[in-house]
Amino acid sequence: MKLFDKFFERSARSVAQRSSRRGLLKGLGMALVGGASIPLLPVARASGPAPERPAEEGDPSSCEYWRYCAVDGFLCQCCGGTYNSCPPGTEMSTITWVGTCRNPVDGRNYVISYNDCCGVNQCGTCLCQRDERDRPLYRSDKSNDINWCLGSKSYIYHCSTAIVVGVAFEQ
Repeated sequence: MKLFDKFFERSARSVAQRSSRRGLLKGLGMALVGGASIPLLPVARASGPAPERPAEEGDPSSCEYWRYCAVDGFLCQCCGGTYNSCPPGTEMSTITWVGTCRNPVDGRNYVISYNDCCGVNQCGTCLCQRDERDRPLYRSDKSNDINWCLGSKSYIYHCSTAIVVGVAFEQ
């Protein structure tokens, strides 16, 4: 029995000298999470046709256009672009704020992504500030008053787009 105990004691001490508790936890974590060949978290996969485009009615160069319910800035529609795209010579910001606007044609709510177009001096026409359902500023990343061009190559703000991302959930 003594020989058996000495063998396991030497083995345990040898392993303890060559490894650490963190290494053991790392290996265990990799085996449980990273080493699995099947996905452990649910993944939303796009299946079926693309979401339908909302029916458009109204003047996209007017501040009263339904997509602009949470916009704050110059409308790209008046600055050489469209409500979906930036004017030539500008780049779309990589960060954005979102709003939920009701389309009067079909009565559905849509999630709108407001991306700033950056790189050229301010457009200066069609200034629109509709802060419907806006809340007091408690976190800067929840505000449309921020210059969202900070994530782009140029920090110069030009105009804002209003891109439909999808249909909002009904409550």
